[in-house]
Amino acid sequence: MLRFLLKPISNAIGGVGSALAKLELVDGERARRVSGLAWPRIVTGLARMSKSTADVAMVGTALGATAIAGVGYALPFSGLAYMIGGGIAGGTISLVSQRLAAGLTRQSSTAVKVSALFAIGATLPLTLAFWIFAEPLVGIIGRDEETIAFGADYLRVASTSMSFTALSMVASRTLLAANDSWSPMVVRAGGALLNIGLNAVFIFVLDLGVVGAALGTVISDLAVASAFLWGLTRGSLPGIGWLPVKLDWSAPHWERTTARHLAKISTPLVLTNIGQHGGQFPMLAVVSLFGPQVVAAFVIALRIRGLMNTPGWGFGLASSSLVGQSLGLNREEEAGAYAQDALRFAVTVYVIAAAIVFVLADPVSRLFVSDPVVVGMTKTLLRVTCLSVVLWGVMNGSLGPLRASGDTIWPFVGQMIGLFGLALPAAYLGAVTSLGLAGLYLALLLETGVPAAVTYYRFRSNRWKLVSRAYRPAA
Repeated sequence: MLRFLLKPISNAIGGVGSALAKLELVDGERARRVSGLAWPRIVTGLARMSKSTADVAMVGTALGATAIAGVGYALPFSGLAYMIGGGIAGGTISLVSQRLAAGLTRQSSTAVKVSALFAIGATLPLTLAFWIFAEPLVGIIGRDEETIAFGADYLRVASTSMSFTALSMVASRTLLAANDSWSPMVVRAGGALLNIGLNAVFIFVLDLGVVGAALGTVISDLAVASAFLWGLTRGSLPGIGWLPVKLDWSAPHWERTTARHLAKISTPLVLTNIGQHGGQFPMLAVVSLFGPQVVAAFVIALRIRGLMNTPGWGFGLASSSLVGQSLGLNREEEAGAYAQDALRFAVTVYVIAAAIVFVLADPVSRLFVSDPVVVGMTKTLLRVTCLSVVLWGVMNGSLGPLRASGDTIWPFVGQMIGLFGLALPAAYLGAVTSLGLAGLYLALLLETGVPAAVTYYRFRSNRWKLVSRAYRPAA
């Protein structure tokens, strides 16, 4: 039944791949494999992003623009779970895909267990800090007391799910490394639907406001993490069937070389994620200088941009898996072919998605707020993000093979230059000079354009193939 309901999405993605193959821009068989792995991950990304988007939309409907701004201030803090968990999971997919391709199943289990310990160790201290210091932390970004109070209430509760989120990302990447993107999609999409349903009850029935939105997130994240743990331990999940990975819980649970490789690959990815998404901290602080209405419009635009960015997760991770498997078998030319086709495929889908949102910017804006001033600003910001997200597509498509090979320094450098060197100064100049909102529009383009250029340059150099030799099973 679920496959039938999702068939239009898979057909749409597959149709784009077929069209590109007919134009001889990609190889048909490689496009089919990339599409088969990517589209469930795109649905998973949509489900994941819909959680925070639903929080913003429902809170805005119930409490107005001030509450949206408060939740927007809190989301970058609670989102550190995705930044850290995603970086660690990026290392997981690199190590697991290469070891599975080489038939080293026990070593694959060790890599997963080491990744899980990394995820827990990195997120538990943050949960404790956010619970205790929620208000002063949100106050670093926010400006007025009411907005800070909304943000602190949301953060305090939502932060308790950070370890669950990070563990879920490690589990889903483990399955993706084994060419299974369907099972993570079903589990995480189910969690997103649970989250939205709980939000509706907690916010509109029990009148719990922003706390209700955060509580729905915590319960759904716990359910998702529990399902992954159950499935990877048993090797199967009810309603899904057998999984391609079953963890070996016998010793060793920790292996020093694996931990060193994971740390070396994951650390730049974590820092890149923090640069890419954690840049919302200083960016929101600068945007707050424009006033709460601009903050609300900016938060809404970022939520929609996050939804538009989900193809990059699908194609980037499909590329990482397929490229990693080819590298694990020492087939560097095949790895390069998969990487190039996945990049072209991804950028095409990004352009289509951005064009649709660009045309529908006005009705999309009205789903979140009714204030005509905020709607107008949101519409313009949305159209600018449609341009910036295509550049993000170039970066995500180029990042896939770099992540698979362990060559993860360059994306981090590009992200830092783009955000701190150019985007933040442009936004600040807009806030304090006559440049105005044009500075904010320019910042959105620089934030994605610079890392896209740097990451694509590194991808085209093919140096990542040489870097991968240090992390292959033979090494």
